[in-house]
Amino acid sequence: MKNLALLGSTGSIGINVLNIVRQFPNRFQILGLAAGRNVKLLSDQVLEFKPKRISVLDEIHADELAALLPGEFRERIVWGLNGNVEVASLQEVSMTICAVVGAAGLLPTIGAIEAGKDIGLANKETLVVAGKLVMQKVQENGVRLLPIDSEHSAIFQALEAGRREDVSQLILTASGGPFLHTPIDDLLNVSCDEALAHPNWSMGKKISIDSATMMNKGLEVIEAHWLFNMAPQAISVVVHPQSIVHSLVEYQDGSVLAQLGIPDMKIPIAYALSYPERIALGLKPLNLWQCSDLEFYEPDYARFPALRLAFEALERGEACSAVLNAANEVAVAAFLDMRIAFPQISAIVEQTMDRIESGVDLDLDGLIEIDEEARKIAESLIP
Repeated sequence: MKNLALLGSTGSIGINVLNIVRQFPNRFQILGLAAGRNVKLLSDQVLEFKPKRISVLDEIHADELAALLPGEFRERIVWGLNGNVEVASLQEVSMTICAVVGAAGLLPTIGAIEAGKDIGLANKETLVVAGKLVMQKVQENGVRLLPIDSEHSAIFQALEAGRREDVSQLILTASGGPFLHTPIDDLLNVSCDEALAHPNWSMGKKISIDSATMMNKGLEVIEAHWLFNMAPQAISVVVHPQSIVHSLVEYQDGSVLAQLGIPDMKIPIAYALSYPERIALGLKPLNLWQCSDLEFYEPDYARFPALRLAFEALERGEACSAVLNAANEVAVAAFLDMRIAFPQISAIVEQTMDRIESGVDLDLDGLIEIDEEARKIAESLIP
């Protein structure tokens, strides 16, 4: 039995994690749950899985959750950043799954690593903001960090087929999102609903917008750099609209190994939870003779400037990646609030990057400070 703590239990990844736990009750047990504002769904999860500790956004939401639960659960409720760290670091837990959105996942993930927990990582911002520091802590504490993002899981699997020293390139696939073929001039007038309508995946709002701008793929490039210890020049992106090939690894002998599968997040989640085993999920298998129209395109940086900015941030250093991420979180929130137009998301990120000196490595406190500075600057750029 593997005891789990799940951060982000009410999001799309968290819901899929719990679906797998339901499917395999003799393999996995939930001991900790953390969510944000969706206390109704969280209360249902608590009643079903009966965790030892539950965390929510703040004290107000903690009171709301307590009102929905029997008295036996109320003393188990904590809140805020400290609450998330407490859930992530529970003594009996062997693996913590970080599926929260944004930089909020950083400190709980570090807390779990320092407590000796293996990590199932679906929060790419943790490595974008502090990849060097996090991977150092993984090594120092002798834990495993297993990727849950479909692209990084695909690379992780393809790397099992050869020696790391023989790898020449990592190739991340990107669907291109809902605006792959939209005329660039028309992007100025796209709506939130159009940007949220991902053609292949069902995701939360923030990651859906990141997919539409391809910032999501840029963040994944930075994550891959730290996760697999690959130089930026050895990481590339290919647009693959069908989302069947989830990513590829090229070896120095010319072999290119790809991981293929239906676009269902339960596959990479289950692989992280059960690694090195594979468990039968009962999903519909990939039908290759129905995949004869697979397409691959070179990314268009004029259409997707966010991807260019991510590569630039990676070249400029870890602190610049933190700035990129912080500014993007602010800009995406502004777009979802209909305060800015779609192309302004990348423009605000670029202007914020240009205004902050970020070419030096920073410790954790320094990264938190530059994150806060970037958010203030990005907010000031919103009309």
